[in-house]
Amino acid sequence: MPTALTDFCRHPIVQAPMAGGGSGPELAAAVCEAGGLGFLAAGYKTADGMYQEIKQLRGLTGRPFGVNLFMPQPALTDTSAVEVYREQLAGETAWYETELGDVDGPTDDGYEAKVAILRDDPVPLVSFTFGCPSRAVLDGFAEVGTYTVVTVTTAAEAQAAQWSGADAVCVQGVEAGGHQGTHRDDPHADGTGSGLGLLALLAQVRETVQIPVIAAGGLMRGAQIAAVLAAGASMAQLGTAFLATPESGANPLHKQALTNPLFTHTELTRAFSGRPARGLVNRFLREHGPYAPAAYPAVHYLTAPVRKAAAKAGDAQGLNLWAGQGHRLAREMPAGQLVGVLAAELDAARVSLGLGGPGYGPGGAV
Repeated sequence: MPTALTDFCRHPIVQAPMAGGGSGPELAAAVCEAGGLGFLAAGYKTADGMYQEIKQLRGLTGRPFGVNLFMPQPALTDTSAVEVYREQLAGETAWYETELGDVDGPTDDGYEAKVAILRDDPVPLVSFTFGCPSRAVLDGFAEVGTYTVVTVTTAAEAQAAQWSGADAVCVQGVEAGGHQGTHRDDPHADGTGSGLGLLALLAQVRETVQIPVIAAGGLMRGAQIAAVLAAGASMAQLGTAFLATPESGANPLHKQALTNPLFTHTELTRAFSGRPARGLVNRFLREHGPYAPAAYPAVHYLTAPVRKAAAKAGDAQGLNLWAGQGHRLAREMPAGQLVGVLAAELDAARVSLGLGGPGYGPGGAV
């Protein structure tokens, strides 16, 4: 297996692991075959479901790939706020003719079982979201040759990841679509504007840690990739850019909404899951976002039947339309072709910025 981050792929382009169906074997394989680094999202899957997808991906590509795990979350000790939110959602159950979900689902996302499988049958790279694993877990992956990456949203989180033994960090700016990968969910930070943009956060992290950095958040074009590489990142991670590809497992309503003029902007919301996540502003987000409690994954379980019913009804106004701030720049093309276009744009931008020809950037492999 590769021992340096830039050895995993030809281009410094990482396809973000998008849980909930977006990142499956087809998408990851297409990205890997085109010279990028494809990722499977193990979040919301059973341990066996994750393993079956890994087997499928191995049948589609022999190139290195990654698997992303959700860290276990604290158990919900007070359900009163969730029950109040259940009452708030009563109109949704009548509209979509469905019941709300049981909030007593697991809070660990099968973490221990997934770690055990990935230790027994190693993959090239494993990343973590919603926290930092223990040194024992990270050391265990190092023993079997697996490269580890921890998603961070502050310099302090990056420092903790380095201290724990992570090989690299994925720096997630506030522009990123989907869930913010904060290690501690602080409801007091809601609406304060405390989240940092990618370039500001990247600079802070680069001055705090010595391990390689992957930059993520609102990246949609090769010139943006060139910018984060010039700022010190080793690679760039893109999610929303790959969401519109035919290999993506996202709902067609979700794909269409990315460039639909009806959806003008994104916001961070707890409406669908109980954790801050950036999505296109639709009716559900507007009506329920102000009332959603900080209760992940209880709220995720609560709203799951409504989201499923909305999808079945073809109603994008009831879906969690996760998207980064650059969503209007989404391009409908095969994932492999998109990797090629991004790489060509990156090369052109490097030349125009006087950074030389094709390459990874400062200290990276050419």
